[in-house]
Amino acid sequence: MLAEESSSRKSAFKNPLVYSSLIIGVVLLYVGWIFFSRYEERRSIERRTSERNAEKQRENDRVALDQLGGKDLAIQMFYASASSIHRGETVQLCYGVANAKSVKLEPQNNPVWPSHNRCVDVSPQKDTTYTLTIDDGAGHAASQSLEVKVR
Repeated sequence: MLAEESSSRKSAFKNPLVYSSLIIGVVLLYVGWIFFSRYEERRSIERRTSERNAEKQRENDRVALDQLGGKDLAIQMFYASASSIHRGETVQLCYGVANAKSVKLEPQNNPVWPSHNRCVDVSPQKDTTYTLTIDDGAGHAASQSLEVKVR
């Protein structure tokens, strides 16, 4: 009977299940920490990459906006394909405007509209001065003239 009593009162520290459970718990905590730290590192890298890409996009947008005339009303170009022509020939008048709501080219009867690069054909019968006038719809206007000589 004494042997039965002493075996049933074994110490908890002599049970191998306690030690193996403790080791498995420590290993699971370590594996969990590894997964969590890698997850956080990946999120940090993605955040930095996203911020870098957004900054590059903002810079590219700013450059494109500047190339297209910025925020100011402007005639970027206005020229004739030839400064002088023979009577009956056609010449192209090309223009580019930025931030314009309306465009008027006088004297000529072909319709024109705001564009960064557009050309219209004209056939002047005598020396003619063409005037390009743009308006931004807020009361600001700009104009530029050029002359086409007819020989």
